[in-house]
Amino acid sequence: MSLMQTTHMLEIETRGPGLYMFTDPVRRWVADAGIRTGLLTLLIQHTSASLVIQENADPDVRGDLQRFFSRLVPENDPIYRHTLEGPDDMPAHVRSALTQTQLSIPVMDGRLALGTWQGLYVFEHRRAPQVRRVAVHLIGEG
Repeated sequence: MSLMQTTHMLEIETRGPGLYMFTDPVRRWVADAGIRTGLLTLLIQHTSASLVIQENADPDVRGDLQRFFSRLVPENDPIYRHTLEGPDDMPAHVRSALTQTQLSIPVMDGRLALGTWQGLYVFEHRRAPQVRRVAVHLIGEG
């Protein structure tokens, strides 16, 4: 077998703060790539949103996470100096720094090695709708 690799760019539309699942398009892309064993890397190309692997069954988990981060990193905190892009921008940068902007997931038997209740999410930290770009890279053997 020879080493193969492929890349892709995903765009995920968000409608304000929250978690937006994008597991299915990634699963389909991995299945079509023809790589049976390898490593998938995802990178969000933004500094005010992040990537998380999280519960995919109970939507209360996603809501609770959003509320927790809103309490942990509130808007209008007087310590922020970066305020030119609005009161939600600096908290979005902090929330992004506290989570992840890159994920690595093994690919086994041509499928993501996610657990039963795990899904891939863009964690949007800004209030305005956004189009978030996620660079996807898969390397492995067919």
